[in-house]
Amino acid sequence: MSRTKSSQRWLARNAKDEFVKRARKEGVRSRAAYKLEEIDRRDHLLRPGMTVVDLGAAPGGWSQYVKSRVGATGRVLALDLLPMAPIPGVEFIEGDFTEQPVLDLLMERLQGKQADLVISDMAPNMTGVASVDQARSINLAELAVDFADKALEPGGSLLLKTFQGGGFNELHAELRRRFAKLVSRKPQASRSESREIYLLAKGFKGH
Repeated sequence: MSRTKSSQRWLARNAKDEFVKRARKEGVRSRAAYKLEEIDRRDHLLRPGMTVVDLGAAPGGWSQYVKSRVGATGRVLALDLLPMAPIPGVEFIEGDFTEQPVLDLLMERLQGKQADLVISDMAPNMTGVASVDQARSINLAELAVDFADKALEPGGSLLLKTFQGGGFNELHAELRRRFAKLVSRKPQASRSESREIYLLAKGFKGH
């Protein structure tokens, strides 16, 4: 089967991508790990002993990095719709985050304890229709915020990926209501042509 022009362009760009090359060299599961690493270094997100929930975890780049930072005394609970190869010390749930039974299982796995940090690199399957894709991405972000509202301890943090467009301002305002501090980040590993942006909310105010 011949490749489409768009897939050929993607392969060519990927072959030249410095973060893709670095990930292969360092045994990192995905270039996305370098986005989290940059934010962590700048904003001091992670420390040993933390409990972290990773939403949209596959193929595991973020979970891999988080586990290296929280250490043996920390806990990483990861979730994705897609399967993910095991990572030592990371607990993985395969399921659809938009389904209530999966959310219930995730909360159950926390065993009545609250997380210090929720991270979400979730993105919808893109249709190519901008308005549809934007609505789906905002919906996922809103679900992540609602989950954080249930799972985070007071003072905890939320880092989530979203896309600038319709619904972004409302999401931004909602985070400001629930957290003491909110900043946006565009890491170097985030491709310049992408509309993705990371919102980091710190100081969860609790219920």
